[in-house]
Amino acid sequence: MEPFRYNPNRRHFLQSMVVGSVMMPALVADMMGAEQANQYAPRKTHFSPRAKRVIFINLSGGVSHLDTFDHKPQLYRDHGKEIAKGDHPEIQNRPGYERIFLKTPQWQFKRYGQCGKEVSSLFPEVARRVDDIAFINSMHTSHSNHYNATLGMHTGSFTVTRPSIGAWVSYGLGTENHNLPSFIVIAPQSPYAGGQVWGSDFLPGAHQGTRVVPGSNPVPNITPRVPDKLQELELAAMRQRNQQHLAKQPANPELAARMRAFETAYGMQMAVPEAFDFTPETEATHELYGLKRGQNDGFGWQCLAARRLAERGVRFIELIHTGSSGNWDSHGDMMDHERLAKQVDRPIYGLLTDLKQRGLLDDTLVVWTTEFGRTPFNSSANHKGREHHNWAFTTFLAGAGVRAGHTHGATDEIGLKSVVDPVHTHDFHATILHLLGLHHERLTYFHDGRDFRLTDVSGKVVNNVLT
Repeated sequence: MEPFRYNPNRRHFLQSMVVGSVMMPALVADMMGAEQANQYAPRKTHFSPRAKRVIFINLSGGVSHLDTFDHKPQLYRDHGKEIAKGDHPEIQNRPGYERIFLKTPQWQFKRYGQCGKEVSSLFPEVARRVDDIAFINSMHTSHSNHYNATLGMHTGSFTVTRPSIGAWVSYGLGTENHNLPSFIVIAPQSPYAGGQVWGSDFLPGAHQGTRVVPGSNPVPNITPRVPDKLQELELAAMRQRNQQHLAKQPANPELAARMRAFETAYGMQMAVPEAFDFTPETEATHELYGLKRGQNDGFGWQCLAARRLAERGVRFIELIHTGSSGNWDSHGDMMDHERLAKQVDRPIYGLLTDLKQRGLLDDTLVVWTTEFGRTPFNSSANHKGREHHNWAFTTFLAGAGVRAGHTHGATDEIGLKSVVDPVHTHDFHATILHLLGLHHERLTYFHDGRDFRLTDVSGKVVNNVLT
């Protein structure tokens, strides 16, 4: 037989051979060889990990720290007070912002839990779990545009595409379940920066996030369209072709990634429908997440899916909330926050409660974040909205290795700047990796002549939020 050579029609051949691009795991291991196949196996960490997996909750648009988890009594007292705008980057040269005035929060705060954390009335359900949470009230980031700040929160780069934190975790830890992707993103709508926030960039393509869209068919084209025996014949034919191709390109990373995708796709035929079938879940569990039986959308669905994926060994699960009609970018009216908070408050409480009840919180890290905060001022005291604010915002961590019931750092008296123990995005990433047993300076990938890492050339672990 004439040796096989790659040509543009090969993709069409593969698609015709196996619907959905699926391949048996043993077949792939045989074709790839042990060395290439093992790069996707569980990997040894740099030191003993506290967490085995991450559930990364991203509220897209810029949640106001001042109206949620960073109580500033002076903003209530000084509402309407004019302050010098100085060199504030968002408004320095913006027409209509020649003068700026402090704006009061529109919700009241109360103390919750044994730790006494002050939380606004926007998040009464999450407030019930404050003794399980470590809040970081001194976050800051390097950009005030949504695209750049979102890219930075996910990749550590604020300007150019780099691998997502989920891809880095998948690359650093390997997979626990070969029948499911190690990195799954559940996103009803695309966030700022689009698919770049779950891309693998120069890392092997198998570590790219797989997007799931809530609905009646969250992962399309997953059901085999041919009988088992016919599929076996197709797989055998494809095996022969791929062996020939691999012999010509034994160190081709793109080919290895494609093979890995086939392997995962084959396992997904059974694993995915089962993972997203909530029928076995009890009425009490549905109620915990604020779900109705049979419901297949909403943030409660995303959170329950995250718990089920965590149980099944998925390393990194990202939940993106953009709202059913708009995101958290409340320029025009901060009351948008109330509508959006109602969509996520109960589900996040349910997720934290469910994980704890099942013992999963012991080795699962839950991350809650947004790309930046919002200004304590606006162009007039009675302005309904708040602007972008990268100088200060709040995030939180819960679960494995986290110092529960603790608040790290502080902003100034009006929430303008992080002044006590500031935490940059790079520090945040270094801390997440640390909890997974990965040293952020040692988790590197050689590309384009140098070693790259998630934290670029900076970052330090925030030890004060760890046990």
